[in-house]
Amino acid sequence: MKWLTLLVTICFSLTFITLAKTNGKSVAPRTIEVTASKFAFAPNEITIKKGEDVQIVLHSEDAVHGLVIEELGVRAEVKKGAEADIKLNTTSAGTFEGKCAHFCGAGHGAMTFTVHVVE
Repeated sequence: MKWLTLLVTICFSLTFITLAKTNGKSVAPRTIEVTASKFAFAPNEITIKKGEDVQIVLHSEDAVHGLVIEELGVRAEVKKGAEADIKLNTTSAGTFEGKCAHFCGAGHGAMTFTVHVVE
């Protein structure tokens, strides 16, 4: 019986320590899939919470594309049929505009991406 009490106490202690270290947040970031193709991102707009860990997985269907969001320090490039992982953890709320960073044809200038960060 003492062993069972000790085992339960250890399990509760480890759970408490783990929760304290992560501040109750999920350890894995939220993943958002984004596809780049001539001449758009899909989706072309996302909303995340301030301080939320997010991983954007950028795919390309047809050409080399890039994603630049200057204010968030994002600069990525992805080749046709490949993917690029972009990690975000924003510290301020606002709307942040991005664009394709690799010329991909006549509609390249209209290829935009928006990140809304809310409190």
